[in-house]
Amino acid sequence: MPDITRTLAGQGADAGEARGVPCVYLLRCADDSLYCGWTTDVKRRLAEHRAGTASRYTRSRRPVRLAVAFAVADRSAALREEARIKRLPRAAKLRLIDASSERSR
Repeated sequence: MPDITRTLAGQGADAGEARGVPCVYLLRCADDSLYCGWTTDVKRRLAEHRAGTASRYTRSRRPVRLAVAFAVADRSAALREEARIKRLPRAAKLRLIDASSERSR
C-alpha cells in the first residue's frame, strides 16, 4: 500500500483544500485512461488539465475528472509515490481508486 497520510475528495469537490500540501493524484480521462501526477494545489492543477495546459497526454483526452488525490509528507514522497503508481498495472490503479472511495464514504 502507498505511503499516504490522507485521501482527499474523490470527485474533486473539496480537493482544493490541500493547497500547499504535496499530493499525488489520478485522473480519469475521456477515453477511460488514467493519468497520474503530483502537485501542491490540486484544484489549480485540475483546472489546468481541464483547460488543456497541464500536460500533453491529457490535452487530447479531455474532459478529465479527478479520481483520487492523496496527500503525502513532502515533495520527495510525492515524486516517489507518483513513480510507484505509474509502474502499477491498470487493474491495481483501479483498486487504489476503489479503496480510497470506500474509505471516504
